[in-house]
Amino acid sequence: MAMVGTLASALEEVRGRIAVAARRSGRDASAVRLMAVTKGFPRGTVEEACSLGLALFGENRVQEAEEKFLDPPAPVELHLIGHLQRNKARAASGLFACVQSIDKVETAVALDIRCEERGRTMEILLELNTSGEESKSGFRSRDELLAGLEAISRLAHLRVRGLMTVGPLTENRDQIRSAFATLRNLFDELRSRGLSGFDTLSMGMSGDFETAIEEGSTLVRVGTALFGKRGPA
Repeated sequence: MAMVGTLASALEEVRGRIAVAARRSGRDASAVRLMAVTKGFPRGTVEEACSLGLALFGENRVQEAEEKFLDPPAPVELHLIGHLQRNKARAASGLFACVQSIDKVETAVALDIRCEERGRTMEILLELNTSGEESKSGFRSRDELLAGLEAISRLAHLRVRGLMTVGPLTENRDQIRSAFATLRNLFDELRSRGLSGFDTLSMGMSGDFETAIEEGSTLVRVGTALFGKRGPA
């Protein structure tokens, strides 16, 4: 677990890197939201992060998020960034402000039903597998995502705010940039259709968030660069 001083230094460094990447691409750093990814870290890490003013958090698993965020130490905005199993839709509908990892119409329908039961509307992102890696979640193609969007847009209790991807696991920066550019192009295409509230492009993690910002990301999901390496799962 990071000590507060260490975390403060890491946060300052990450924010500086975001600002530099934004300037390189002619953007303002304020256009990029920083999400603290606390998966694999204890509640104490969340408390430290909150004490430094971080309020946007990401978790990969519903059960782990429940353990840390059912009674958060400060007002937070919590997103699910890992795969959502349909049998976890009820818990997710009450815990998260946004599910970033919708990759099937059936999952969206299950979440919509649970949100209706709670009388709420939930924001979601649609995840595209831009790397083609079988181990990754996400709609498998542009056409599959577009078909999914058409169906999901008809659900009354979900609001599609944008798109998400996980960059390819490689040291090849050209491959990483190409994956992010693919998502940005689809994002721009959908925005040009005038979709209401469609404003979030979530891409970039600790190892590649600067490239993601250069390619238009509006939200980067950073864990290791803030908190250090996670312990064994």
